[in-house]
Amino acid sequence: MIKKLFLTFCFLFSIFYFLFLPPAFAQENFLTSYDVTYTVLESGLTHVSINASLTNTTSQYYASSYKIRAGFSNIRNVSASDSDGLITPEVEKSSEGYSVGVNFNKRVVGINNVLLFNISFDTDDVVQKQGTVWEVNIPGIADQREFSSFNVHVKVPPSLGSPTYMKPGQSIQDLNFTKEQLGKSGISIGFGKNQSYGFILDYHLKNKHVFPIKTEIALPPSTNYQDITIDSIEPKPANVIIDKDGNWLAQYFLAPSQKKDIRVKGKAQVNLYPKKQVESNKELAKYLNETTYWQTKNEDIVKLSRSLRTPRAIYEYVVKNLNYDFSRVTDNKARLGAVEVLKNPSSAVCLEFTDLFIAIARASGIPAREVDGFAYTENETQRPLSLEKDVLHAWPEYYDKELQTWIMIDPTWGNTTGGTDYFDTLDFDHFAFVIKGIDSRYPVTAGGYKLEETKNKKDVNVSFIDSYDQALPVLTSIFSVPSAVLAGIPIDGFITLQNNGPTMYSQQMLTVESNFLFPVEKYLKVNDIPPFGYVKIPVSFNKTSFLTKADAKVTIRVGEKSISQNIVITPFFLTKWAIIGGILFAGITIVILSIFTARARRLSLFKQKERSVIRGKG
Repeated sequence: MIKKLFLTFCFLFSIFYFLFLPPAFAQENFLTSYDVTYTVLESGLTHVSINASLTNTTSQYYASSYKIRAGFSNIRNVSASDSDGLITPEVEKSSEGYSVGVNFNKRVVGINNVLLFNISFDTDDVVQKQGTVWEVNIPGIADQREFSSFNVHVKVPPSLGSPTYMKPGQSIQDLNFTKEQLGKSGISIGFGKNQSYGFILDYHLKNKHVFPIKTEIALPPSTNYQDITIDSIEPKPANVIIDKDGNWLAQYFLAPSQKKDIRVKGKAQVNLYPKKQVESNKELAKYLNETTYWQTKNEDIVKLSRSLRTPRAIYEYVVKNLNYDFSRVTDNKARLGAVEVLKNPSSAVCLEFTDLFIAIARASGIPAREVDGFAYTENETQRPLSLEKDVLHAWPEYYDKELQTWIMIDPTWGNTTGGTDYFDTLDFDHFAFVIKGIDSRYPVTAGGYKLEETKNKKDVNVSFIDSYDQALPVLTSIFSVPSAVLAGIPIDGFITLQNNGPTMYSQQMLTVESNFLFPVEKYLKVNDIPPFGYVKIPVSFNKTSFLTKADAKVTIRVGEKSISQNIVITPFFLTKWAIIGGILFAGITIVILSIFTARARRLSLFKQKERSVIRGKG
C-alpha cells in the first residue's frame, strides 16, 4: 500500500592526509555506525533522527564532510550537528530523492577516535493511513558492508495499538531492528484489523448472434480472505450463481444484437489472515490438472517439481529466476504461460509469475490456482500492476492441508520489491475479483468486459472507505407443492430460496417436517447463496395408500424462519371428478339400460303379435 522507498546511504568524504602527506583514501579506513530513530506522529508525519559515528581505523586520516542520499520524495525541517554544535546542512534534490551534506565543525584525528554527528528531518514517506490501515515502511540498506552497525528504532503513537503484521516476520512487540533484519528491502509494519474498500464496476455485454443467448459477468466474491457486500446491480440479473471455484456469476439474457451496460456497486472488507476453508481430496484433485497455461506434464516443469517440493521452495525459485518486464505492460503482449516463461525468464509480468508457480506446484502435487483482482500500490516500479484491462493484478494461492485453507502469496511483488516477504504474510492490499482454478482463462475479471466503443473507458473504480458495516442477507422462501393431491401417488415439489440481501447467505441445513407424510423429517443441504441469487431445492414425499383421506401439514425451517403449507390428500373415488364421473357413468348406464329395455319390450310385443297372426291363419 505504501511506497517501498529504499534509502541508499553513500559516502562522500573530503579526505586530508594528516601532516600534509600525499592524499590517499580507502573506505576501510573508517568504521561507520548508524542509530536511526523513526518517530511516527498521528498526523502521518515522521521525524527521522540519524545518530552516526565515524571511527578512524588508522592514525593518518580524518573526515571533513559527509553526505547521505535518502530516497524519499520529500523531506523538510532538515538539521545537523556534531559535538561542537550546529551544522548548516546542504540539501539537494534529484530524481532519486534528496541528499544531505554536512561539513564538520571538528576534525577527529587518531586511531580509534570517533566523530559523532546527527542529521534529522521530517518526511511524509514513511507512514501513510489508507482506509482503516496504517502502514509504516522503514527503508532498507543498499550495501550492508558500508556499516559496522546499523540499528533502527520505530516509535508509534499508542493509539495505533500493536502491529498486525511485520515484514520480515519477528516479534511484533519489538520495533527495534538491526542491519541484518532491514536487509535491502527494509521493514513493513501494518496496524489495523482489516481494510475496507468501496467499489464501482462497469461491465459491457453484447450479443453478436442472431439468436438469444444467456451470458454472465463475474462479481467480486466473498472468500476466506474477504467479505463482500453488493449494494446494487443495475440492471438486476436473472440469477447469481456460485461456480466450482467460488466465483459469483451474475446471469443475463440478451436478445439478438442487444447491448447491455451493467453497473455494480459494493463494499469489501479484506482480512490479513484467511479463515479455515476445508476442502476434500476429491475437491482438491481438480486443482492438480493441466490447463492451457499450467503445463504440469511438461518435461522441464516436472524436473523442477522433483526438486521444489514445498510452496516456499517454489515461491523462492520463481522470485529469484524470473525478471519483471515493464515493457510487457505497455506493449500488451500475449500471455506466455509457465513453459514459455521458463524459456524467456526475463520477460515476465504478474501472469507469468503466477503461471509458473501454479504449474510447478500442481506438478509437485500441491493444489494451486490463480487469483485476479485489484491490488493497491503507490509505486508501480516496486509493486507493479500488469494484468490486462484496467491494469489489475494477478497472484497465486495454494492449499495448505495442515492449516486447511487457501493461502495467497505474491511472487511478483516479492521479486520487484527486492525481497519483501509476500509468502508468510501478504497484506491488506490484495482484493480478489475472480478465482481461476478449473480454467486458467475463465472467468473474466471485472475490467475485462470491454466493447470496441468502451475499450478506453475506466471500468474499475476502487477507493478506501472508513468502515465496513456487515449487513445481513435477506432470505425469501417459496414452498411450491400441490395444495391437493390424490392418494396413492408420490408428492413432489420444490423450495425456492431467494437472497434479496447485499451479502452472501452462508451454507445451512434446511429441515422439512410433516405431521403425516413420510419421511416425517428430512434434512437438506442449502449451499451458499450470493446476493441477488436464488436456488431451487427439490422436495418429495412417499406415496400414500390409495384409500388415504387426510390433511397433511408440511413445514420448512431454514435458520430461524419457517413456512408451512397444508396438503389435502383424497382418494380418487372421493374427488369431485370421480363423483361427477360416477354420476355420468350411472346416468349413461341407466340410459343404455333403458334403451335396451325399451328395445327388448318392443321386440317381445312384435314376437307376440307375429305368433297371434300365425295362429289366426291356422
